Amino acid sequence: MLIDEARIYVESGSGGNGAVHFRREKYVPRGGPDGGDGGAGGSVILRVSPTMNTLMAFRRKQHYRAESGGHGGGSNKTGKNGDDSIVLVPPGTVVYDEETGRTLGDLVDPDQELVVARGGKGGRGNARFATSRNQAPRMAEKGDAGEERWLKLELKMIADVGIIGLPNAGKSTLLSVVTNAKPKIAPYPFTTLHPNLGVAELDGEVSMVLADIPGLIEGAHQGAGLGHAFLRHIQRTRSLIHLIAGDSLDALADYAQINAELALFDERLSEKPQIVAINKVDLPDVRESKDILEGFFAEEGIEVMFISALAREGLRELLYAAWNALQSYEPDVEEVEILPLYEAEPDPTAFTIAREEDGAFRISGAGVERAARRTYWEYEEPVRRFQKLLLAIGVEDALREAGAEMGDTVRVAEYEFEWID
Repeated sequence: MLIDEARIYVESGSGGNGAVHFRREKYVPRGGPDGGDGGAGGSVILRVSPTMNTLMAFRRKQHYRAESGGHGGGSNKTGKNGDDSIVLVPPGTVVYDEETGRTLGDLVDPDQELVVARGGKGGRGNARFATSRNQAPRMAEKGDAGEERWLKLELKMIADVGIIGLPNAGKSTLLSVVTNAKPKIAPYPFTTLHPNLGVAELDGEVSMVLADIPGLIEGAHQGAGLGHAFLRHIQRTRSLIHLIAGDSLDALADYAQINAELALFDERLSEKPQIVAINKVDLPDVRESKDILEGFFAEEGIEVMFISALAREGLRELLYAAWNALQSYEPDVEEVEILPLYEAEPDPTAFTIAREEDGAFRISGAGVERAARRTYWEYEEPVRRFQKLLLAIGVEDALREAGAEMGDTVRVAEYEFEWID
């Protein structure tokens, strides 16, 4: 069964804390600071596995966490870096941030990787803060917290040729006789409930991947029938075989209907080369009306082929026509564009001040919040360093302008302070 949508939770590891430590050893006077740095947290990385063709694995497991970095120690011991969490996905996986809906990446090539949650940086130990003027700093940094988010994964099957058409046009039968695929076949609409892939071999050196796209109906671009669930798979194909039932009451209308739905879903789909094939020519009525059908399509400038998937008539010519079509087509670069995961880093000096319901002042900003979380509040030097940062970027002046008075509560991230001017 093809599972082509999934949602997963990813959480990277936090960075380890830097250590405040001093060398104490016999016969070594004034050993000095030797607190080591914390290790970096592991990241969560999506990697394309060419052997996967479905998102079924994410039905069994949804949560993926990377290892946190180890804390620094004495004797300049650096904490261990956390191991990354590698999550395998099939080729053609598009990754979205569930909360914002933003596209994070489009994974197509084998072994291609995408970092979806970056590990936190490790904090520096007090050995890193020693200077000629401050030879015994009681100063270190805590590690950065890891990132967490819910992701939506959407699989767009990668195939050379997509077989499209109305329900019961014979798409599954065609796929089953020209490839090793075994789709469900029955004499009623919507027999195929998920796309099927198969490999067709034209000769010893030429082969191509075909995808049977479940039957589309009017309104498919708005979700009617199996609409949105499978139209996206056509975006990955390089050429199309448009199969039309020869015993249809209006074959030309069927052709127009499907192409209208493709264009309404994504106008680039209308640019893909199409091989139009009228199926079921083994039926006497269809065989007798071949010239009439061919004339109807010729009036619209459309060249058609006549085949019988069931009787295996005209299939080799159809496959070679599809092969020649995909050789002449160069896909739009946007179809396989690899989108950047992270936007530019926010200005670390930018901040805002807001008054909360209880009268407290809330300072918000990526830089100031990160600095607060990295501060060891139990040591005087890191606290003074944080205060200097607030002064340097203009937070103190902004608090005065906002009306802060002696004794007011000021909050940064999860920390709370008393304002002393």
